[in-house]
Order: sequence, then C-alpha cells, then structure tokens
Amino acid sequence: MGGGGGGGWPGDTSPAELLDKTTAVEKESYKTELNSYFDELLSDFNRRNPDQVNAHLETIKDALTKEKIGTIALIFGGSVKKHTYVDGISDTDILALIENTELAGGSPKDVLRYFAEKIRERLRNTEVQIGNMTVIIRFSDGNEIQVVPAISTATGYHIPKADGSDWSTVVRPDKFADKLSSVNQSKAGRVVRVIKLYKAINESFPQDLHLSGYHIESLAVEAFENYQGNLTYKDMLMHFVECASEAVLHPIKDRTGQSIHVDDYLGDDKSYDRQKVSAKLGRVAAQMRLADSEASSERWKELLES
Repeated sequence: MGGGGGGGWPGDTSPAELLDKTTAVEKESYKTELNSYFDELLSDFNRRNPDQVNAHLETIKDALTKEKIGTIALIFGGSVKKHTYVDGISDTDILALIENTELAGGSPKDVLRYFAEKIRERLRNTEVQIGNMTVIIRFSDGNEIQVVPAISTATGYHIPKADGSDWSTVVRPDKFADKLSSVNQSKAGRVVRVIKLYKAINESFPQDLHLSGYHIESLAVEAFENYQGNLTYKDMLMHFVECASEAVLHPIKDRTGQSIHVDDYLGDDKSYDRQKVSAKLGRVAAQMRLADSEASSERWKELLES
C-alpha cells in the first residue's frame, strides 16, 4: 500500500546535480592533466643541454679576443641571462663590449664585418651571416647565437641602430633584465616559464610572424606587471597571448633603457606587419579559449607541438 512512489535518485541526487558533479570531476581531471603536461614540457626545455650553448659562446669569445687589438669583453644577454632560453627555438645573444680599441671609432658595419671575419676564421664550416645589428652564427646542432657589438660608455652602451646606419643612443640592457626578474618574482617565478611556453608556440609560426625573444619578453613585462589573475600556466598563457595580440599593434615605449629597438622590425604604429602578427595572435587566443571551453588537453598539445 502506498509505497512506492518515487524511488528517487541515489542519495537524493537529481540528474542536474549528478551532471554537475560529473562535469566538475572532468574539469578537475583536465586541469590536472594540463598542469602535468606543462610541467613535463618545461622540464624538457630545462633539461636541454646548456653546456652545448656555453661551449659555442666560449668558441665565439675565443675568436673575437684572439688578437690583442684592445679590450673586447663579452657578456651574455638575451634569453641566457634572463633564463628564458629554450634550446633550438630561442635567441641567444652576446654583447661584445668594445673599449680601448680602434674598433670603437668604426661604424657598426665596419665592426660587424670585422666580427664576422674573425668568427668565420674560427668556425670555417659554420654559417655566419651579417645583419644590420648583429652577426648571426647558426650551428649545425640547431643553436643560433647573435653577437651584438656595443661601445661602452660611463652611462651605458651604444649598439647599432635598427638599420645599421649608425650607433644608437645609450641603452641599458641590464636594467631590463632586472625589471623582468622583478615581475617574474612577483608572480611566483611563473612569468619566465610562460615566456618559454609561448616561445614554443612562436616557433611554429611562419618566419614573417615570428616575434623576437626581446620583444616577447617585453610584452610579458607589460602583460604581467599588474596581473591579478590565477597563477596557473593555462590562465597566464591565455592572458599573455590575448594581451600581446593588442599590444603588438603599437611600438613598445621603453621604460627601462633595455633597447630602443625592441620591435622596430614591425614598423610604425598599426603597420601592416603589426596587424598580421596581431591577427595571428588573435587566432591563437581563440584556439586557447576553445581548448579551455572543451576542457581539451589535446587541443593545447596541438598548439604547443605543431
């Protein structure tokens, strides 16, 4: 008699509540899997042999300082100094500080030609190319190293202008390294790791859409200096790409003395090149949002491993 009536759901859990619980479990599983993937990827980046890079740097140093022409001190800049280096996909550069030598009176082109000649003598089977601002050395193991000549002064360094026509006003690359370090520390050391993750994505782009290492790092300082969001790789990487897609449209105003050439290679404000890069980053941001909405670790892997 009477009995029955609604057997109900186990534990009085409604279908909607059961679906919510299932979805929550799936989302938690997605977060755990994605965090593990990012950790593994970063661990792989960090395991790659820094001794190989250091050996190349020492070889270049020997080539440039072999002759007693005055003082040429070499300091590591770029991604090596700032710990954003990723083997095979990162720009590694050396500042060659010129003091007490006749080279200090030469034009950037004269100095670059001299550097290239000495490096070619030492590395006869290695590709050596002269750019507007650097000598670029491409090693057979995939590493690329750029040597930037710099004339030392009491207040900083003169490096070549973007077009190589003359020496720049004084720059202070050490101040930028300090600024990046400060922003990184304020975000639990994760800004540098996000930069490494983004560099893996950047490498998959066509050459005309590549951002330079310094440019990526400068965009990261802008994106995270006042960031208050979650300190997860996923959230920070999404935030970085979304911010960069807008910020890349405008030349970066240097506040640190890092360089006056951070993004000159993309031209004037809202130039065609800037709009192309912005559109590409916008598409990547949309892919990230889709991957996150679908809780799909596979979609993230496609972005970072393509």
